[in-house]
Amino acid sequence: MKKKVLIVASNFYKNITRNLINSSLIKLKSNKKNTTIINVPGTFEIPVIISKNLKRFDGFIALGCVIKGQTPHFDFLCNATFISLSNLSIKSKKPIGNGIITALNMKQAIKRSNLKGKEAANAVLEVIKNG
Repeated sequence: MKKKVLIVASNFYKNITRNLINSSLIKLKSNKKNTTIINVPGTFEIPVIISKNLKRFDGFIALGCVIKGQTPHFDFLCNATFISLSNLSIKSKKPIGNGIITALNMKQAIKRSNLKGKEAANAVLEVIKNG
């Protein structure tokens, strides 16, 4: 049976997310995976959407971008989101590729956006294959 992968993508930085999705899809399509995409407003919403869909998919890819500002919000947001994703993956025993970019500025984020989605997709595919 063909494995199903859900991409949950934050639309906060639309151009970054577009690059992340495109690089993920190239990898997933070359491996013939059924893929669904759900868009959310920000990275903080990604874990809840994955949680709601745990039974429907074999793997997940979290895509988005958080750029550091001048307040501690960046640290709290990233920490909460990454811990939630890790806990969901361990508890469900399903892979969640973390393609959320954490960057100090937009230039850094754009540079990383062309590969990060592919890397997250690759991680999910490897775990599905070896699981």
